[in-house]
Amino acid sequence: MSTTPRNTRRRQILKAGAALGTGFVAPSLMFPRAARAADHPPVGTWPAGANGSVIYASAAVPLTGSYAAQGADELKGMQLAVEHLNEGHPLAKAISPKTKKGVLGKEVKLLYADSAAKPNQAVQAQQRFITENKVQVMTGSTSSAVAVATNKLAEREKVLYFTGISGSNDTTGKDCVRYGFRQNFYGETAANALGPVLVKNFGKNRKAAFMTPDYTYGHTTTKSMADYLVQNAGWTVVTNQVSPLGTQDFSQYLTNIANSGAEFLINVNWGRDAVLSTQQAKQFGLLPKMTLVIPYQIPFLAQEVGPEIMQGVFAATDFWWTLGDKYPHAKTFVDAFQKKYGYRPEWGAENGYISFLHWARMVEEAGSLYPPDVIKTWEKGETIPSLVGPVHYRPQDHQAVRPVIIVRGKKPSDMKNKEDFWDVVEIVPGEGVMQKPDAFGCKLGDYT
Repeated sequence: MSTTPRNTRRRQILKAGAALGTGFVAPSLMFPRAARAADHPPVGTWPAGANGSVIYASAAVPLTGSYAAQGADELKGMQLAVEHLNEGHPLAKAISPKTKKGVLGKEVKLLYADSAAKPNQAVQAQQRFITENKVQVMTGSTSSAVAVATNKLAEREKVLYFTGISGSNDTTGKDCVRYGFRQNFYGETAANALGPVLVKNFGKNRKAAFMTPDYTYGHTTTKSMADYLVQNAGWTVVTNQVSPLGTQDFSQYLTNIANSGAEFLINVNWGRDAVLSTQQAKQFGLLPKMTLVIPYQIPFLAQEVGPEIMQGVFAATDFWWTLGDKYPHAKTFVDAFQKKYGYRPEWGAENGYISFLHWARMVEEAGSLYPPDVIKTWEKGETIPSLVGPVHYRPQDHQAVRPVIIVRGKKPSDMKNKEDFWDVVEIVPGEGVMQKPDAFGCKLGDYT
């Protein structure tokens, strides 16, 4: 044992270290990320799932059931994003400048399961991925009921979650969580962006019938749309026909609408439900007698019901592929997606893609996969690139502030190709169509 006094010995060590240009204080100076990580207690699947050369992400999307087409499109966008991250694609680097290959130099592998748009099925799949694969981030929804359920799982398990598609006000409203983020638009922003367009084109004091799916997305979107039209333009909601998810026969609802005196049919249904209800409205003679409005545009709706029905129809959406003419990043994405999958992406794919890249950016900026560090980086609210121009996330509710795209269905004779269904008529800035962060009851939980 050394007999040198402790203070003298410490000075000798520091002097020796200074001579080498390092010293015993060097680990915290040269490797601040590693030093911070060593100080953190385990949280969720960290650090167990972050130590190797591969990290896992998981998605629960509907690949069967009423929302299957939209879920498959969403998943393709996620898979392309992971491919671009792992290869260091120029678009990935444009969105996340510190990205080289992978995330923090680690290969990302995406696991996925069919949720069938059922919350319990989605949560069970994600719980299995957490337990067995130690996933570092979860994604996927398409159904807002799934998004809300996964929010709760993310908060309980302390594993990050970003939605794929979720249109309910509640997702970043009363059901918001510290561990959840949303990039896409939702019912309130759709209503506040589309409402003025309807009033401008059709005037005040009109009569509208709503068709609403019976869950959180449908109820909150219908409320937002009805509130705007009633309060700002004196419209009347003559009936609101609420149907369960997966309805095949809409005749009873359409009969009630036919007898309501409505001038407008505002269809909030989604996925296959939207296709069937719209087709049956045409068969019942409601269209084009009534003017069809789609507050929350459904990917593949125009393709499945046909441009003859959708011509002249106003809709709010998150993305349309012709935005590549305005936004270079959008063009790069559309071209890469079309080359890989053989069709131009719908907005579900855009959501899946850009959300993954935004998560990667936050991890790279934090320099760590430690969840609280990633969350706090997201909560800085910095303006960052997207496929529709600069956006930022609000720290109070983790909602992205991004534009809403207003489109109108083209006449078949005006279509330049088989996927040219919509004209972009307006790009509405996000700031002016969002409620205050606490208006829908968001109270974020703890970091740990």
